[in-house]
Amino acid sequence: MIHPSAFVHPEAQIDSSVEIGPWCTVGPHVKIGKGTRLISHVAVDGWTEIGENNTFFPFGVIGAIPQDLKYNGEATKLIIGNQNTIREGVTLNLGTVQGGGLTKVGDHNLLMAYTHLGHDCIVGNHCVIANYGGLAGHVILEDYVILGGMTGVSQYVRIGTHAYIGGQSGLERDVPPYVIALGARPCLLKGANIVGLRRRGFVADRIQKINEAIKLWVRTDIQKEQCLLEIESQYGELPEIQNFIQFIRKSETGVVRQ
Repeated sequence: MIHPSAFVHPEAQIDSSVEIGPWCTVGPHVKIGKGTRLISHVAVDGWTEIGENNTFFPFGVIGAIPQDLKYNGEATKLIIGNQNTIREGVTLNLGTVQGGGLTKVGDHNLLMAYTHLGHDCIVGNHCVIANYGGLAGHVILEDYVILGGMTGVSQYVRIGTHAYIGGQSGLERDVPPYVIALGARPCLLKGANIVGLRRRGFVADRIQKINEAIKLWVRTDIQKEQCLLEIESQYGELPEIQNFIQFIRKSETGVVRQ
């Protein structure tokens, strides 16, 4: 159903079950899958592909050109998966050629009001970005990340799976998986995301070992590689610990360790 006041370009590929509400605009290169709703006043443009059963609340700008002065009109993409909720005033930008050409949002995410995803960001599945959260370009959020309100993330930062970031934080380095982190300059680690891990079915013994590994990691009196070897020797049988170690070793921007 398309409201009479909406403008949908005739070349857009829109499933017949899509609902497009009052005063929405949809550009020529847009694809929208079945069951998706644009409630009202949503602008979708660029080379944007939207999956199934997503809901877009009013005044979102989806698929606008990157806020990058190097962008020169290239046919870069924004891809959004399935069953996401995109609240009021959210802005999601296309990728850039220099950054791989793709901004991507997975499945089952909640992007609260006035959040922003810059160019070439990758957001996994089951993430929550609270109100006024902002991701600069090239940021990666792994699955099940929760980003508190009014939090800013600098370019090229990664946030590991199941991490919880407290509100009004500022992230300039990678945040390892399974942790609680908050604050800015410095951002501090506060141990394991115990409540979040419980909610997602992690058993108590596994959570305890993850928490002990994080306690070792924040000991800055031990050199990084020695610390990682100690964590691996004590808890390396757990796949979560292997993931934790590999995440840190792959970091190119440095990892929060306080």
